[in-house]
Amino acid sequence: VRLEESGGDLVQPGGSLRLSCSVFGFGLDTYGLAWYRQAPGKEREGVACMTGNDGSIAYADSVKGRFALSTDSAKNTMYLQMNSLNVEDTAVYYCAARWPNSYCSLQSGGHEYDTWGQGTTVTVSS
Repeated sequence: VRLEESGGDLVQPGGSLRLSCSVFGFGLDTYGLAWYRQAPGKEREGVACMTGNDGSIAYADSVKGRFALSTDSAKNTMYLQMNSLNVEDTAVYYCAARWPNSYCSLQSGGHEYDTWGQGTTVTVSS
């Protein structure tokens, strides 16, 4: 079981970026999935999560209306579309997974998730 993020970059405030999380070793519908981020000097923060069984999605208040989680089952990949980015969105972004597939949590730290990618860096700066 392995997760691999990509898509991080330097972007100007107000810009957009799409992150990808490629999933290896299990199907998207068999685990609960999440995006977390960690800014320098801060605790890891839940951004968005999705249940594998019915595809329910939850977002942190700080990203609601700006970020969108989606999946492509043919590519076994989860995405995070990020719009209207601001400097507070600067962080290392991680995807995470855990069983059962009904799980979706955005609790700080993300300690409930047991499978993590290596992270991809998003920097929002002018």
